[in-house]
Amino acid sequence: MNILLTGAAGFIGHKTAQILLEEGHSVIGVDNLNDYYDKRLKDFRAQSLEKFEKFKFLNLDIENLNTLREVFKSHKIDKVLNLAARAGVRYSMENPHIYMSTNAQGTLNILECMKEFGQKKLVLASTSSLYAGLKMPFIESLAVNEPISPYAATKKAAETMAYTYHYLYGIDVSVVRYFTVYGPASRPDMAQFRFMRWIEAGEDIELFGDGTQSRDFTYVDDIARGTILAMKDVGYEVINLGGGNNPIEINKMISILEENLGKKAKINYKEFHKADMKSTWANIEKAKKLLGWAPTISLEEGLRLCVESYKDNKEFFDGIKL
Repeated sequence: MNILLTGAAGFIGHKTAQILLEEGHSVIGVDNLNDYYDKRLKDFRAQSLEKFEKFKFLNLDIENLNTLREVFKSHKIDKVLNLAARAGVRYSMENPHIYMSTNAQGTLNILECMKEFGQKKLVLASTSSLYAGLKMPFIESLAVNEPISPYAATKKAAETMAYTYHYLYGIDVSVVRYFTVYGPASRPDMAQFRFMRWIEAGEDIELFGDGTQSRDFTYVDDIARGTILAMKDVGYEVINLGGGNNPIEINKMISILEENLGKKAKINYKEFHKADMKSTWANIEKAKKLLGWAPTISLEEGLRLCVESYKDNKEFFDGIKL
């Protein structure tokens, strides 16, 4: 198939594109290569895809409807995977407008192009942040009407608009809600990347809270596989992609990194952030039944792979701005 994948130079988008290409699909990768974090990391990911003959990279912004329309007009597109987004809970409080324009307006632009040019399948990346304050484990049928960050609010807007276009124009939509994705070459604002570097360098970890907050960690390869499986026709469905186990404390993650790096972490405890969630935990029964998907990589194995990749590319990763 010919797949349009937005956010192709992003953490999850890059891995998803890689697996699609390895499976023999053609991928039109779109990314605006913005400077939310060190652009060298995005270039690193995008360049790693250039070895695939069936990969075409387009440096453009989904916020630009006219440019996006030309992509749909010029290419045969079978399915659309919208993984482009402004991510990060805390930064969304500093600059909420860019989150609205990318996550909500950008998704609307994609839906408008799909309507105009007849594409009928969208996979939309969303977030577990929508479940804040609700009973765990989080199941997709919960009403997620009280987002506690602009990031979550704009993802909710994207989900809602996608449903509207499903209802009005018959676009088939899989909304995949990701739970704390981690892995090699992740964003430098993510805890796993920062903690790994700080421990190795003997610098203080900045830890918001006491470390007992917990997450349903999910390895990026598992997330990418689930995203690809979600390309099947489902009508309109919201699907959790998460580790599915009891949530794991941040302190446990730190201890696993310490073991793999052979160094003890020095921790600078800071006040728990109001927009953060205390815990996340996915009910993944729907993903198992509907997609035949389940995570395969444990946190211990995933963090070992992260440290291995970091050590193999230490000079490059140590040069990435945090």
